[in-house]
Amino acid sequence: MSTERPPRATSDAYKADAEAAEKALAELRRDFTGYRIWRATRWDGRLGDWVASLHDPRVGVDPTVIASTPAALREALVHEGERAKNARPRTR
Repeated sequence: MSTERPPRATSDAYKADAEAAEKALAELRRDFTGYRIWRATRWDGRLGDWVASLHDPRVGVDPTVIASTPAALREALVHEGERAKNARPRTR
């Protein structure tokens, strides 16, 4: 009888979640180049909220945008882009 334990399903789920998060982060960085985008670190050392710091004022208004999911951050950054277009004075 083998004493080895089969791998836990949770480790596979964690790996899949981590890979999906990395992909989402790469896509956000690719699509919103006027921001520095990263994951915040929680008090317990785990990854937390999704954060974007504005580096190009032509693409946003608020200096920092924070959301709990990558989809929510994407939506907020699209909204920021719309706000930036409306906030800019129009020139001839």
